[in-house]
Amino acid sequence: MISKWKTIAARSKHDYKIFSSHIVTRKHPDNSTNSDFVVLESPDWVNIIPLTSDGEVVFVRQYRHGKDDISLEIPGGLIDKGEQPYQAAERECIEETGYAGTGESILLAEIEPNPAFMNNICYCFLWTNCQLKSKISFDAHEDIETVLIPIQQVPELIRSGMIQHSLVLNAFLHYWLSIGFIPEV
Repeated sequence: MISKWKTIAARSKHDYKIFSSHIVTRKHPDNSTNSDFVVLESPDWVNIIPLTSDGEVVFVRQYRHGKDDISLEIPGGLIDKGEQPYQAAERECIEETGYAGTGESILLAEIEPNPAFMNNICYCFLWTNCQLKSKISFDAHEDIETVLIPIQQVPELIRSGMIQHSLVLNAFLHYWLSIGFIPEV
């Protein structure tokens, strides 16, 4: 049976605003050896599938520094302190696209982005009957293009590699599971 490892020590290394790095020393439960591991601590994240009444997904295209290229994604970001996940998802959608849905967004899933070295959760939401209702309000470092794409085209965008962001893929998987549909591969 697998057991949880005991944390012996933890020390902060760096704070990078969106996450901080720590070195944790943990004891192996069976052989009692101690080893150091890097852990990234981050606030929780959200993403949201904004779906219009015409069956179009409100996507965003934006430059991503990690891959040094443009990425096709759904709106998302960090949850602010004191904010509920659904509030963060709706706020990010409105800020990045100007689109808002009717009623409260629906939680599709809570996923672990990479539990091997990260401690946070990404909450995936669906917001239906979205309409353009306000001006966009980008953060200082955002440059975003809003793109409306029929939901039926999303599986082909995934197959062709146009959508590669793992958290976006996960959100669509949970959306399709919630409606009882899995696209053919």
